[in-house]
Amino acid sequence: MAAAARRAGYRPLVADFFDDVDTGVLAEANCLVAGDLQSGFESAALIAALEALAETRAPIGLVYGAGFEDRVEILQDLAPRWTIFGNPPDVARRVKDPFALAALCASLDIPHPEIGVEMPQERENWLVKSVGGAGGSHVAPAGSWRGEGENIYFQRIARGDPVSILLLADGAEAQMLGASRQWPAPAPDEPFRFGGSLRPAGLTPRLEDRLTEIAEMIARACRLRGLNSIDLLVDGDEVTLIEINPRPGATLDIFEDREGLLFQAHIDGCLGHLPERALEFEGAAAAGIAYVAHPIASMPALDWPDWASDRQKAQTALHLNDPLCTIKARAALPSQARMLMEERTAFILDELEHIGNGAPS
Repeated sequence: MAAAARRAGYRPLVADFFDDVDTGVLAEANCLVAGDLQSGFESAALIAALEALAETRAPIGLVYGAGFEDRVEILQDLAPRWTIFGNPPDVARRVKDPFALAALCASLDIPHPEIGVEMPQERENWLVKSVGGAGGSHVAPAGSWRGEGENIYFQRIARGDPVSILLLADGAEAQMLGASRQWPAPAPDEPFRFGGSLRPAGLTPRLEDRLTEIAEMIARACRLRGLNSIDLLVDGDEVTLIEINPRPGATLDIFEDREGLLFQAHIDGCLGHLPERALEFEGAAAAGIAYVAHPIASMPALDWPDWASDRQKAQTALHLNDPLCTIKARAALPSQARMLMEERTAFILDELEHIGNGAPS
């Protein structure tokens, strides 16, 4: 997101849990927020970090990413302090409520899996999910152990391949910017962990039209603003809506544009303005997460290639299956983009292995 803002001519101030190498380069200033991914954002620590960044500056507002869907009250704490360029707290809460979403889909005649709060008898046909979860790591087969007090629900397994719609909305209308394919990178305790995404999705014109119709109906009914994504399962011409992500997400990596039009369109959409012509993206692009195959006590210094982002800092301790970085690739065709991304992933993991073993790079 910092890269997208910088391309649009903004000087981003970034607060997150990661303090990645490239974030420090892209940001005008950045701050490591106290806490971690497992515990999530805590209002006081986040506000303190943001206030420190804003102390000697005059930021025009705040753009939020993942990490708030299960604690929308933090957005309520932020809203009086800064203009939020994104969906307001009440919209985020409504679209991340699985039962409100199921009711909305029923009212719009959009297929949605059966859900419930009780453990189903036929567990093999169901999943357990965390309310407000993101990234796939919170999804597991029904019956998997979850911590006491965790806010969970159950969803019947639906057929189809994962597809995500990127849409731009102004609070009333919406433009579908494109569709992408997604895939998991399973880990022992996280069988649906996010692996990567590929654009374009290669859908039939009829299916493209149906997804555009769904995007417009959802945006209008929910009064979405700015960049949002909708996750679906596609089986032939049949579509099942799974969830709505009411903020910019991981597919920013495959919808990059050199002019920064995408980020500016997000700001403008939040202010109630859509571009006269929908943004278009040439060629194909893929992005995936490279996860480490073994624990690393101290991350070595790498000569990072341009196609790697979200770069881990030297001397950071990494656990098994922690993310190392994001790998990006562009090509004329989707198959070529994904193949190049996979080759680059293998290369950088091999490079890390060689350096870790003391071999010359």
